[in-house]
Amino acid sequence: MKLKKVTALLLSTVLTMSMLAGCGGGAASAPADAGTADTADAGDADDADDADDAADDSDAGSGEVKEFSMFITMPGSEINDDNEIAQMIADKWGVKVKETWLTGQTAAEATGTLIAGDEYPDFIDSDEMNLLLDADALIPLDDYIDQYPEFKETWFTPEEWEKFRQPDGHIYWINPFGNTKGETKDTTHNDEAFWIQVRVLEWAGYPKIQTMDEYFKLLEDYIAANPTMEDGTENMAYTILCEDWRYFCLENAGQFLGGYPNDGSVIVNKKDMKIEDYNTSEDTIAYFKKLNEEYNKGFVDPESFTQTYDEYIAKLSTGRVLGMVDQWWDFAYTVNDSFKQTGLDQKGCNYVPLGLTTKAGMENRWHTYDDTVNQASGIAITTDCEDPDAAFKFLVDCAMDQELHDLRFWGVKGVDYEVDDDGLFYRTDEQRQNWADTSYQAAHRCQYSYFPQWKGTSEDGKNANKPEEQPSEFMNDMAKPLKDCFDAYGVTTYPQLIGSVQETNGPWFPMYSYSNNFTTETPGGVAWTKMGECKHEWLPKVVMAKDFEKGWDEYMEAYNACKPEDFLAEMQEILDTFK
Repeated sequence: MKLKKVTALLLSTVLTMSMLAGCGGGAASAPADAGTADTADAGDADDADDADDAADDSDAGSGEVKEFSMFITMPGSEINDDNEIAQMIADKWGVKVKETWLTGQTAAEATGTLIAGDEYPDFIDSDEMNLLLDADALIPLDDYIDQYPEFKETWFTPEEWEKFRQPDGHIYWINPFGNTKGETKDTTHNDEAFWIQVRVLEWAGYPKIQTMDEYFKLLEDYIAANPTMEDGTENMAYTILCEDWRYFCLENAGQFLGGYPNDGSVIVNKKDMKIEDYNTSEDTIAYFKKLNEEYNKGFVDPESFTQTYDEYIAKLSTGRVLGMVDQWWDFAYTVNDSFKQTGLDQKGCNYVPLGLTTKAGMENRWHTYDDTVNQASGIAITTDCEDPDAAFKFLVDCAMDQELHDLRFWGVKGVDYEVDDDGLFYRTDEQRQNWADTSYQAAHRCQYSYFPQWKGTSEDGKNANKPEEQPSEFMNDMAKPLKDCFDAYGVTTYPQLIGSVQETNGPWFPMYSYSNNFTTETPGGVAWTKMGECKHEWLPKVVMAKDFEKGWDEYMEAYNACKPEDFLAEMQEILDTFK
């Protein structure tokens, strides 16, 4: 469906929503169903008078729109100023947010620039929240949270809220991700994995791949038999993303290969409740030795240690890269949309996750089944925001208003999705193609993707809050090679494919949410900073070394000079609080 046709179809919906904004108190109450003409026409004269009175009391109903700015220290695509769904949200909920994204700087550099200029957007989500806190750039949210008891009780448990409390006793940011409403509907593996293209698995007859050695052997064999794609583009076995904080794509696979979950900065040995250093574990050594071997054979992208994130995404989008380690959210949305637009999904270029370990038969914990609360970052309101009350209210609306949530992630009924006789949402092939198109996204989609959002089930008890978690939609959105892969392995979701142990993590999980807040004010924080710098410098050298043993020994000498024992001791102190 072309944008002009979409715009025409939206006119009646916008008018209906504008009328309904004056019904039932506008943005302050649960919105009416804009999809039914009966709702717009319903009510007698007394009801109409009540609605008019409510509209007079509502910013949204009176046409006043609060405009806010937001900066996110992640790469992203800005939407058009006249974006259709953004305008629909503004008409009904009285708020429009201008989002800007990280460009050409690291998160620390961009955050530092804001602090140096002492000028801030209204909202911010930064990987360097402590810098903003130290600069007195954020407002405490405690009183605002207390004003919305349903949100407070629903979004986090009391124990989880406490994790966000800073040393001065206040809460300054709220993580918008990782919460499940109602029934879990996990279809994707949003976590880290060794990824592989389905065309490789199809070529090999869909083998059972359990270990890192089997994975790389398959990549080698496929390249030997298929050096190029159909159009002559040279296939690449494996690439690595190392830019800035994303060097997790290189450095932390050892913990997973050893069968541990994503505590990120350390291993928690549950048997004796001891912190262990995965950087020096046997599994990590085996992992880097394998990368070194593959690099020297010519199967690891020689640009791995110099490419930018944008270059990495562009490389994956060509379809030529057979495998890599990454987290789904870091690549899949952009790359999969590109595959749909170019037809590469029909040629088997989509990636699926493998739950690899160093030895066959080991349990793997690549997939996290629990909701994960990362208190190290989140959405915050800055001291430059002139109307923090309205700003926080919209933050709550994004979480608690189902209609707004559906509009953000499903789009407009009749335009972006349909509803069957059983009340289940679905998309046509044309609607799926539109949703993946970048020009359509800029002109029409508005997900406000760093505002609070739910996984799981809608308040109607039927539909998934995210289209990708709607079982029927998830399967229908698959290209045939991907469906064939799922069928071959007898699975219907990515978590089933990866086969991780299903268990509840401890209340400390994930430990990286604590280490990410470390500062250089403590010996452990100093060590943590130095360890990161050391790994950034030395791990590429280890992978490229002609003599792995020599390269590893030199790395360990530099690593031990960082005093990792100071960091591990402070992490142990944190873990001990959960005994």
